[in-house]
Amino acid sequence: MEVTETLKEGLKREYAFRLPASELDAKVNEKLEEARKDFQMKGFRKGKAPLPLMKKMFGKSVLGEAMQETIDEAMRSHFEETGDRPAFQPEIRMTNEDWQEGQDVEVSVKYERLPEIPEIDFSQIKIEKLVAEVADEAVEEALGNLAKSASNYEDREEGAAAEDGDQVVIDFVGSVDGEEFEGGKAEDYPLVLGSGSFIPGFEPQLVGAKAGDTPEVKVTFPEQYGAPHLAGKEASFAVTVKAVKAPKPAEIDDELAKRFGLESLDELKTNIRERLAAEYGQATRAIVKRRLMDALDAAVAFEVPPGLVDAEAQQIAHQLWHEENPEHRGHDHDPIEPTEAHRKLAERRVRLGLLLAEIGNKKEITVSEQEMQRAVFEQARQYPGQERQFLEFLQKNPAAQSQIRAPIFEDKVVDYILELASVTEKTVTKDELQAEIEKLEEQDGTSAAAE
Repeated sequence: MEVTETLKEGLKREYAFRLPASELDAKVNEKLEEARKDFQMKGFRKGKAPLPLMKKMFGKSVLGEAMQETIDEAMRSHFEETGDRPAFQPEIRMTNEDWQEGQDVEVSVKYERLPEIPEIDFSQIKIEKLVAEVADEAVEEALGNLAKSASNYEDREEGAAAEDGDQVVIDFVGSVDGEEFEGGKAEDYPLVLGSGSFIPGFEPQLVGAKAGDTPEVKVTFPEQYGAPHLAGKEASFAVTVKAVKAPKPAEIDDELAKRFGLESLDELKTNIRERLAAEYGQATRAIVKRRLMDALDAAVAFEVPPGLVDAEAQQIAHQLWHEENPEHRGHDHDPIEPTEAHRKLAERRVRLGLLLAEIGNKKEITVSEQEMQRAVFEQARQYPGQERQFLEFLQKNPAAQSQIRAPIFEDKVVDYILELASVTEKTVTKDELQAEIEKLEEQDGTSAAAE
């Protein structure tokens, strides 16, 4: 096999492979000889069929297989000699499309190689870790919010107007174009104003209503409404307000704890403290990880494969477009062109992804079966009643398994680096920790969505 380099531009490589007809013919003969050992042909003993006769009968069917195997062997040899690692599956095509048997085979091979990734002295990386203690005030605040969520509703004084957050008890009948529709009628329905449980625009029109009022509420069903025959239609609801009730927070006592499945108020406080500590810990982890990524990004500079950047930028642009246009659930929309901001973020992600992968591979960091099982079962719990189908889907979909494995691997590499880096702790308040999280979210939104 003759190999000629035709392109060397950054990480892009292109080669011309020439497979001499004599080598291909030898490969065909080799495969036919191997098959002849167990081949029984009429008129000949087993394994004694003449090679020319077998070649006449089966040569063409063996030719394609021999050609593919020879090219595959040449590719393996090429990567061993050059040390190149392709970022994508190489693009391989025959360049002499009018090839005929007996001629040399000419093949073009294109790929983008993975870059050489520099070593980093992790001990030189300095990270400040923000740590927040769970204050008693935070526990009391959470208790107050629980009491509000467990509110009872009591009648307001006669003639009082409904306020946002109040519960109104109503009868209603809905109609479209003067015709009542199925599911648009109810009696003694308890509706909390501001809950967002009704069609957009319905609840605000009842703010200020009093018991005995009979307002007409006009709304337009969303374009993506669950009932297609009502989607986008204008509707009118004849409403009768039967009662206006104000929320009364539950008492903070053992009875409140029992409403949440616990035995006592002390046990509820302990539960809240543990939950808040876990939330603070997650926030701390997110900030530390982001600061580490920023430090690594500043510490290394190497070229990244353009194809990987293009694919990541397209994915970022597509995801953000759907976040900005939630009504479009499918992919039947015009092509989405990534912006320069998308490409900049994509380049950072690709570079850091390659860096972490290289560190993990060199240090032989792996994801155990037990770690995968825990992650899989945790995700399966998000699909109550469909756990079996989810697990079966994963078994048949290696790409989905990789999506679960990747963040576990990344976190283990991050932990390895943090053990070697210089990490100092700084105690902050809950509000300071939250402000830092909001700052990160704002930075992420700005960098990804900026035009």
